[in-house]
Amino acid sequence: MLAKKTEKYSVQQAQKTAGAQKPTINRNPKGKREIRSLFFIFAPMQFKKQLTKEQALQKLKHYCAYQERCHSEVKEKLYSLGVWKKDHDEIVAALIEENYLNEERFALAFAGGKWRMKQWGRAKIKYELKQKQVSDYCIKKALKQIDEEEYLQTLKNLAAGKYAALKNEQYLVRKKKTMHYLINRGFEMELIRSVLEKR
Repeated sequence: MLAKKTEKYSVQQAQKTAGAQKPTINRNPKGKREIRSLFFIFAPMQFKKQLTKEQALQKLKHYCAYQERCHSEVKEKLYSLGVWKKDHDEIVAALIEENYLNEERFALAFAGGKWRMKQWGRAKIKYELKQKQVSDYCIKKALKQIDEEEYLQTLKNLAAGKYAALKNEQYLVRKKKTMHYLINRGFEMELIRSVLEKR
């Protein structure tokens, strides 16, 4: 009788011990909501419809027709549309062949626009075109379109305007600030010095 009680007691203890060691599941409703939110954020990215090569080409034609584009901008657009990398070269080649994409034309339009509208100097225009991976040949051709006489006159006008605006500053401070202003606009240091020395 004692043996049976002892055996029963041992079984109960074993069950309790097993129950104590059983892992618990954290049922945090907030955690579930967070997981659901993440699903709705990433689900559209996972199930985004893949464009065919023909569809991508049509989109890029509209993109290039709206304004002049360089090769690097077109490649960035292809990546953003999720177009397969293996199709990039064929699409770019088709755009060039159909005259939607022309690097020289882009460089001329970019340089002309920045010069006429924003009065950027040649150094700044050259830097920005290099950032866009435009070839040296196209950059040189684009900068040549800027009339030298008009360029120097614009530099003189900008220098005079800035210098006059600093009339309350000391002479050396006025000169230094005017120089920094013209450098930031992209004009060449030699031309800036020659203009400021005459003041």
